[in-house]
Amino acid sequence: MTTTLGAPTPTSAVPTPVAALRARRRRKLALVLTALAVLLVALATLALTLGAASLPPSRALLALVGLGDAGDTFIVHRLRLPRIEAAVLAGAAFGLAGALFQSTLRNPLASPDILGIASGASLGAVWALLVAGLTGLAVSGAAFLGALTIAFCIWFFAWRQGLHPIRSVLVGVGFAYLCSSLLAWLLASAEVREAASALVWTVGSVADVRGAELTTFAAGLALLATAVAVVGRWQGPLALGDDHARGLGVPVDAARVGSLLLAVGLVALATSVVGPLAFVALVAPAIARRLVDDGGPALTTSAVTGAALVLAADLVGQHGLFDISAPTGIVTGLVGAPYLLWLLATHGRKSQA
Repeated sequence: MTTTLGAPTPTSAVPTPVAALRARRRRKLALVLTALAVLLVALATLALTLGAASLPPSRALLALVGLGDAGDTFIVHRLRLPRIEAAVLAGAAFGLAGALFQSTLRNPLASPDILGIASGASLGAVWALLVAGLTGLAVSGAAFLGALTIAFCIWFFAWRQGLHPIRSVLVGVGFAYLCSSLLAWLLASAEVREAASALVWTVGSVADVRGAELTTFAAGLALLATAVAVVGRWQGPLALGDDHARGLGVPVDAARVGSLLLAVGLVALATSVVGPLAFVALVAPAIARRLVDDGGPALTTSAVTGAALVLAADLVGQHGLFDISAPTGIVTGLVGAPYLLWLLATHGRKSQA
């Protein structure tokens, strides 16, 4: 057998710059997701051990797999584990929804808090409690309908031969103020005891999510996340603008409508179970994009980052760490509000430049 000197090397054996870039991004994504997973496990372990009945990590982990004594098993499985699961599910839902909103509307300020969708869910729940006298799952259903109603109202008023990102945010801000005013009016008109029972729907908490409600939440999130995985391939082209996306064969209107409907569904589902957790949907995608730094929507990373944020916020609020003892939604608001101010300031400087 002879070998021809100077024969060109097959192109398949030499990685192209694009292939090398993709491989580098995949490695970075795997590293970031692994680090976030380790952080989640560490936070969950801490949540299992802290409390009035403190448990060493070894006993908590034994109880988690059903090998501990009856008291430890009761504390872990009935008191602490459901709260951890609710925090992780809610954080993932809000983080994923925020990433969809910001990527689809091409606006880093596009989040359920600012668009008024979370306020719509709170208004629906408080109305069901204080006006209609509903309880249980009916209140969650009213919160879900409230979020959907505000989303469709935003869509109706913002649509002008397409969904303009800035117009959508401005219309959403208007509806957010409207919902906040109606919420304040409902709470001011109610008796003190009734208003106190509705307070969780204005600040958000993962403390009382258990049993069938938690199972339904997990099943709904799994269904919506599967649908997001299907439409997620459109997010990269959509971020380039409508013309470029159409040139790449993306059905722009259908992709935008489908993505936003899924984002609204995620927010409505999470808010109907745990109430509005302020700024998680705004902050988690921003952190995720900085961690991955590939210019994409970072959907998976946003979901895991949101889960870590909410679990950490619940640990801080539940156990009074850093002298902060408050519901989860208040802790996330304390973190998210300064970030929003910083984002507005930097966004303004970039616009002037």
